[in-house]
Amino acid sequence: MTIRDSRDVIRDSKEQGAAAPSSSNHQSPIPNPEAATAVAAYLQQHETKGLLRFITCGSVDDGKSTLIGRLLHDTKLLLDDQVSALEADSRRFGTQNGEIDFALLVDGLAAEREQGITIDVAYRFFGTERRKFIVADCPGHEQYTRNMATGASTADVAVVLVDARKGLLTQTRRHSYIVKLLGINRVVLAVNKMDLVDFDQAAFDAICGQYRALAAHLGIAHVDCLPLSALLGDNMIARSGRTPWYTGPTLLELLETVPIDRHDTEAAFRLPVQWVCRPNQDFRGFAGTVVSGAVAPGDAILVQPSGRRSQISRIVTADGDLPSAGPGQAVTLTLADEIDASRGDVIAAAASPLEVADQFAAHVLWMGDERLLPGRPYLLKIGTRTIGASVTEIKHKVDVNTQEQLAAKHLELNEVGLCNLHLDQPIPFEAYADSRALGGFILIDRQSFATVAAGTLEFALRRAGNIHWQHLDVDKAERAAIKHQPPRCLWFTGLSGAGKSTIANLVEKKLLALGKHTYLLDGDNVRHGLNKDLGFTDEDRVENIRRVAEVARLMTDAGLIVLVSFISPFRAERAMARALFDPGEFLEVYVDTSLAEAERRDVKGLYAKARRGELANFTGIDSPYETPESPELHLHTGDADAATLADRVLATLGYQAL
Repeated sequence: MTIRDSRDVIRDSKEQGAAAPSSSNHQSPIPNPEAATAVAAYLQQHETKGLLRFITCGSVDDGKSTLIGRLLHDTKLLLDDQVSALEADSRRFGTQNGEIDFALLVDGLAAEREQGITIDVAYRFFGTERRKFIVADCPGHEQYTRNMATGASTADVAVVLVDARKGLLTQTRRHSYIVKLLGINRVVLAVNKMDLVDFDQAAFDAICGQYRALAAHLGIAHVDCLPLSALLGDNMIARSGRTPWYTGPTLLELLETVPIDRHDTEAAFRLPVQWVCRPNQDFRGFAGTVVSGAVAPGDAILVQPSGRRSQISRIVTADGDLPSAGPGQAVTLTLADEIDASRGDVIAAAASPLEVADQFAAHVLWMGDERLLPGRPYLLKIGTRTIGASVTEIKHKVDVNTQEQLAAKHLELNEVGLCNLHLDQPIPFEAYADSRALGGFILIDRQSFATVAAGTLEFALRRAGNIHWQHLDVDKAERAAIKHQPPRCLWFTGLSGAGKSTIANLVEKKLLALGKHTYLLDGDNVRHGLNKDLGFTDEDRVENIRRVAEVARLMTDAGLIVLVSFISPFRAERAMARALFDPGEFLEVYVDTSLAEAERRDVKGLYAKARRGELANFTGIDSPYETPESPELHLHTGDADAATLADRVLATLGYQAL
């Protein structure tokens, strides 16, 4: 029964009820109880149908939006006003010479309609007699690959469209790789626009053979191929008489019958804690959504990563307590014991605990406009937990055409690489192949808070499993006390030639005269030893600052006042350095000199070389300098001489120069 059918039943029931004579003084308030019962039964049947999530993907102009629009239209799931609006939009925006342009049903953005392309992911919900569907129409342009990955992250099946005239393109291969990376093992290859090749079987067979070879190479287990014309409706709902050589199912039949793998119902119980519910002193519950397995009162559980054990006491919902809960249900669990758990922890079955680790091998799909640089700090969000993370090494990146593994020091927009991740605290996890919820993550830029990558955890790295902090009887406070000074890190940043080293050197001399214990780490000096293996690429600059920040942290742990004089051009790396120190211990000193003044000084001749093209990646010329947004001290070198500025630094520390 379609939506139109159900409306007809309701209308007929009203008409029958109005015409039927009353046989009793106690007339039923329902005009036609039998028809109303049928409607209720239909609605109940609709609620219990299986749900298939699928995406349409492929290269640009392969007909993805048209396919979805035609599918909705031909299954009679559009209301009359929607059809009228579609006809009007087709006359205004359409590309079919006044005929219905089905792509307009899902291309809702003004820019999409003007350009005739899909930009953002468009979701549509519909159902048939056999199944409910959520379809994500994904953009085909390489620029919007990040949006395609968003749609694929929750899908069960991918419908990959290929233009029969063009065959497999680079974006077809890229999307297929991402489909596999994100755990989709069933693909429907829709060879579209068959009407433009006269429904030629040889063209269809050639494309199918090429794609099956690609799928086998990627490890996609199930591929169904069908020829169709989304614009004309061939093999969409009914078999087309123009492809007598094709005897397989139509697109709708495939979508209604494709098996849906539901591993989450068979897996062990897991619930990431989203919120600790504490409305009063008599109730403490842990709210979240069950991502796998089942749970019932009395079940033994443990909270990870802490490993504390307890039992389920109640399963609480707004509609009352439940006897059990399964995947997808949002519940609040109360425990038999008062144990500590907070947002980001995972409540798991005690008999099947999760692994806990802080270093991983992971596939990363880079979505940021700026390249991914190893060592740069990011935020990692996995489940309900957000923690600090960095990519320590890029093992290789993947050529999307050949799937060849290529050496790489960074990742550009839309590139995929196998990377090593380091987190600032251990997390409970499962490999993405076993759990999307506990194995999939995103990386977030610490400055803009934009999502810059999506990734999948492959396995934990055991290299640090037997490394632990060694307890030391003498700590930082005692080392600082014997020196009669609080430890500090003064981080001088600015352009080359700004005067950082000059001011830092004067500050150290003045501190020494006051009897303070110091050490000065200068950018040029460090590159003669500790960092002599590093160049001046963005990647090497990030590693340069990471190493120096770690050394400075050890020096403050020794109770010293350490002065760091480095260009350190990127805000992200300066933020990473700051995060290593205790609150109030790190002072960012911005030595502000104009580029013109720095070039005028140019005592080393570096700017002149950079202007001549003899010195690549020079800050201020062909590599950016990101000015500090809120430094503890802002020194304008045009306002005073170096000695006066050095005294301002001492005053900030609470000292007065002799």
